[in-house]
Amino acid sequence: MSIQERRERERAHRHQLIISSARGLAEAEGWEAVTTRRLAERIEYSQPVLYSHFAGKDAIVAAVAVEGFAELATVLGAARAGAAGPEGAFTAMARAYADFAFANPALYDAMFTMASDLPFGQPDAPVPLKAAFGELAEVSAGVAGCQNPETFTEVVWAALHGLVLLTRGGRLRPELQEQRFELVVNRMLGGRAG
Repeated sequence: MSIQERRERERAHRHQLIISSARGLAEAEGWEAVTTRRLAERIEYSQPVLYSHFAGKDAIVAAVAVEGFAELATVLGAARAGAAGPEGAFTAMARAYADFAFANPALYDAMFTMASDLPFGQPDAPVPLKAAFGELAEVSAGVAGCQNPETFTEVVWAALHGLVLLTRGGRLRPELQEQRFELVVNRMLGGRAG
């Protein structure tokens, strides 16, 4: 292995270490606790080294979000693949989305609630964003029965996102969580599922 190859491998390792450390710190203490100073201490490199990888905290959060979208795409794909028929796939996808959001609150916040420069819905969107949306779209197209399945997918996404945020924020009655979920899924399925 050449010196250049070793340096590139070490740089890629540091890059991933920064992302993983930011995510771990955010999950443990919240995104407010994630500062470049704390990350530099945590990864045992100087702040200038950290800045050689990322312009600042927003860029780190965006990198965490992209990683999260890759994970979400995998989770949604597995839910779709393991379900029977379009309605079963839709229900499994919706459940997997909500479960992912509740299991990964800081990651979900990086993906969907924090300020971001990520180009959602644009041709230059990172591949993991497109993959996660593509999984939602694949399942939604199977049940949409409409002329514009991408718009239907956006509405499904918005409905699930709203349920997640309102539930996490304590704005909805906890004892009705399952009923709300079933109602949203059944309405999106046009009342076809029971």
